[in-house]
Amino acid sequence: MSMTSWVVLGLSIATVLLLLGAFVATMRQDRRGRSATPPSEDVVVQSPMPAPVSMQAHAGGYDDPREIRVGDRIDVHGVRSEVLGALHVALQGQQWTEYLLDDGSRRARWLTVEIRQGLVSGDPPHLEVLVWTEVPTQGMIPAKSMIIMEGVEFFPVDRGTAAFRSEGETGHPDRGLLDFADYRAADGRLLSFERVQGAKWMASYAQPLPPGSITIISHAS
Repeated sequence: MSMTSWVVLGLSIATVLLLLGAFVATMRQDRRGRSATPPSEDVVVQSPMPAPVSMQAHAGGYDDPREIRVGDRIDVHGVRSEVLGALHVALQGQQWTEYLLDDGSRRARWLTVEIRQGLVSGDPPHLEVLVWTEVPTQGMIPAKSMIIMEGVEFFPVDRGTAAFRSEGETGHPDRGLLDFADYRAADGRLLSFERVQGAKWMASYAQPLPPGSITIISHAS
């Protein structure tokens, strides 16, 4: 083979090697570009907002506690009761309803249904449902400071005087004033004192009910 042939062969081999190297480099750069992830950024995760009041009940397929009427028969967290009466309460634009329930026992039970505003400005209103069970107070009166009930410390959260209108059997006048004092324990338990027009104070524990806890069995005729 002549010298010229060797030179041509060498140049051809060199050219092939250069092209192969360029191809491999291109492939590596492409894979690195597709698999690389952009620099991570701090993401603020917000708590889910509560559903608006208009969507609270029927969107979940359960009965709306705001549709309870005096004379209805309802199931409250597995306990069947009759709605004997209701107190429609108002205080400085805030309104709520307290239903007197008869579940066959000898203790008084009240069900409170209230539309409450969000804790933070801009939050939509939400529906709060509480069932109250009376507890003996033995002459206790609500203090403006911490009180101890059955060995548990309760701290004041709200108190005032509201106007009410009575419907059905409540044991109270048709209209009047309702004094109340609300307390909360460190574990979240609620305690409330109420009295109507200077009568003796009555105390009750509150149990918040999750959505779907109330079923309207039958409406009053």
